[in-house]
Amino acid sequence: MTFLLSIDAGTSGVRAALFDERGAFVPGAHAHNRRAFTSVSDFSELDADQIVAEVISTIDELLANFTGEIELIAISAFWHSLIGVDGDGRPTTPLLTWADTRAAKYANTLREKFEERELHARTGCRFHPSYWPAKLHWLEHEHHEKFLRTRCWLGFAEYLCLRLFGEAATSVSMASATGVFNQRECDWDWDFVRQLGVALDTLPKIKPQLNARLSASFASRWPALAQARLVTVVGDGAANNIGAGCSTKQRIALMVGTSGAMRVVFAGQPPVELAPSLWSYRVDMQRVVVGGALSDGGGLLHWMAESLKVDRAALQSEVAALEPDAHGLTVLPFWFGERSTGWSSDARGGILGLRQSTTPVEIVRATLEAIAYRFALIARALDQLAPSAAIVASGNALRSSPVWLQIIADVLGRPLLLGGSAEASIRGAALLALEAVGKIGTIEEDSIAIEQVFEPDLKRHARYQQGLARQEELYQRLYDL
Repeated sequence: MTFLLSIDAGTSGVRAALFDERGAFVPGAHAHNRRAFTSVSDFSELDADQIVAEVISTIDELLANFTGEIELIAISAFWHSLIGVDGDGRPTTPLLTWADTRAAKYANTLREKFEERELHARTGCRFHPSYWPAKLHWLEHEHHEKFLRTRCWLGFAEYLCLRLFGEAATSVSMASATGVFNQRECDWDWDFVRQLGVALDTLPKIKPQLNARLSASFASRWPALAQARLVTVVGDGAANNIGAGCSTKQRIALMVGTSGAMRVVFAGQPPVELAPSLWSYRVDMQRVVVGGALSDGGGLLHWMAESLKVDRAALQSEVAALEPDAHGLTVLPFWFGERSTGWSSDARGGILGLRQSTTPVEIVRATLEAIAYRFALIARALDQLAPSAAIVASGNALRSSPVWLQIIADVLGRPLLLGGSAEASIRGAALLALEAVGKIGTIEEDSIAIEQVFEPDLKRHARYQQGLARQEELYQRLYDL
């Protein structure tokens, strides 16, 4: 029996689990190291070495009572992060994540200097502070000494591989979400890199196929992994789709954790025409993932509950008791900035229509509806690629909120399927690795059980269209210039 170690390095913690050669979890072989955050801003800048230490301790815990031999390793890691290292591999900068918006003015500068539509078609990314181009400009201009000391620019996944395997090469999946990767050529967009003024030799080598082994010190620390080889490193969003059984155009994944996203994975090339609201990355050389991302999701709901002093035990029932869009409020859910659909670097959250009689629960309900409206706009854009797709919902923020699932179904006007697993990303990475070595058939053959279907109420759907129209009108007045 072949065993596989799958690691999911996320912004909110690290998970590790063992899988058998059929892609099934090994019972009891699971470890989780949580990282406490109170808001998205808490992880805008991270300590990369601390997360590496968490990965190491999580593997220690997982293997403490395991006596077998593990042949394969798969990693899922968060996209869009950036860290500089010097010639000895030591960090020259903190680890900057997608939530760091300090490079906002440099994203606007890029729009003035380059043709964004052309670069969006090539790289799959808009000009936004979450991506590398704006962050690199910010570091060059505001942290020039650190910029000059950097000999290689990495994401966290590459930094982790440097520490564990002694190699800083990147995968197609991780490189594809940086904003300096050509989605069709599956290589760095060298012309754009030159125009950005970034030294070409500071970008890591892209390896379509990984085959790394642990460095001697870690092979000695973990005898079960002494002969294991790293097969797959994939972005967490792509891994989440695959682990949730959404690997074709027949299913769109809708995920809400701290943030939110809607994504479709399919085999083939990126879309010839990509809607301005969407991004396009790669799962691997053969597959593409297209979607939209929201910076506000469960993190905003947490902020609302804390700030408004709402009784969490009663919150779900109190929100459910309110009528749809009956609060008179229009919310722009950009507390932590905007990505899809407008990609404004300057967008901020707002609540319009507050009255003396407005209650905290009404504000929470309006916010849940507002986030659902943003998903509806992403869904409209994705319909061009996957017009008849079912929508599968996952994520801890949704699993704990049936009322929010119903709101989203009503806003979309289509059934919302609750399925997948809380461990979708770690499972998706494992399945990709097992497919790559021929242990299982294609991931497209994988399926998941649907736990519950939330059917839309079409009367509520019609009412929500008025709320969506108000939100769009307010957005256009403030930001759509």
